[in-house]
Amino acid sequence: MDNITQNKKRVLSAIQPSGMLTLGNYLGALKNWVNMQDEFDCLYAVADLHAITVRQEPSKLRQQIYSTCALLLALGINPENSVMFVQSHVAAHSQLSWLLSCYTQFGELSRMTQFKDKSAKHADNVNVGLFSYPVLMAADILLYQPDLVPVGADQKQHLEIARDIAGRFNSIYGDVFKIPDPYIAKTGAKIMSLQDPTKKMSKSDENLNSWVAILDTPDDIMRKFKRAVTDSEAKVCIGEEKLGINNLIGIYSCITGKTAEEIENEFYGKGYGDFKTAVGESVVEALRPVRENYQTFIADKKQLEDIYKAGAEKAEYYARRTLSKAMKKIGFVL
Repeated sequence: MDNITQNKKRVLSAIQPSGMLTLGNYLGALKNWVNMQDEFDCLYAVADLHAITVRQEPSKLRQQIYSTCALLLALGINPENSVMFVQSHVAAHSQLSWLLSCYTQFGELSRMTQFKDKSAKHADNVNVGLFSYPVLMAADILLYQPDLVPVGADQKQHLEIARDIAGRFNSIYGDVFKIPDPYIAKTGAKIMSLQDPTKKMSKSDENLNSWVAILDTPDDIMRKFKRAVTDSEAKVCIGEEKLGINNLIGIYSCITGKTAEEIENEFYGKGYGDFKTAVGESVVEALRPVRENYQTFIADKKQLEDIYKAGAEKAEYYARRTLSKAMKKIGFVL
């Protein structure tokens, strides 16, 4: 259990194996996950249990789990320093979820924004799991007693309900769960669509030019950025009515580390064509090693399985301690 120490703050992050991950996932979360490994004790879960609130094709889901594990490793998640595992391989997630569901109010779940959104998108399959998955998410978090949980601006509601559930449980049984704080990166928290910058970049967008996949080819990446929506001013600067350019500046800033002011100075007097080319090239180069490393990891399934199984053993050790403590407090015989 030497991955987790006692002198660093602990961080828990999870991502669904829902197919191709985007540049928005990379800049909004995954890039920060990699950087956080030096500062924090990190646990990273591939949240496959959450994926089945929507009907999945078994063979495709299986491949997406492998692919997500390989991609996390390709991005730089180091299993020697962090714990990477598949959620369903640690039974305590499902067990604690049931316990916490008995300490969660129906009204709390009915107010969750994402339930309303997904119910509208999948009106033919509004299942109980879709309604109660914030409780499973709370279990994912609370099992590992993390200090911080990286969340995007649109995920804060899920952490808030986890904090509420933990606080309610603790008020009855004492200090069982640590109340985690959100960790929101200063840049890249929300990357917008390249075709409609009023919407978040999403792989579910039917317009393939609106989003960049992490594993896109360099040619595809350049084509999508050259077609990115801008405005008629032809001036590279931040502005209230310049949502497309604001988004491109945000992407370029995340990749290069330059401030908006530095970017404005760099492209002073230059047109949008030069700017979009520069942004595209920076993304291509940032993702090049990821694409190459991914091919190495996905080709060696045995190594991949060894890594996530070892991670599950470590995660199980910490999860079982929390679950046992909660069950004892409730009154179960262990």
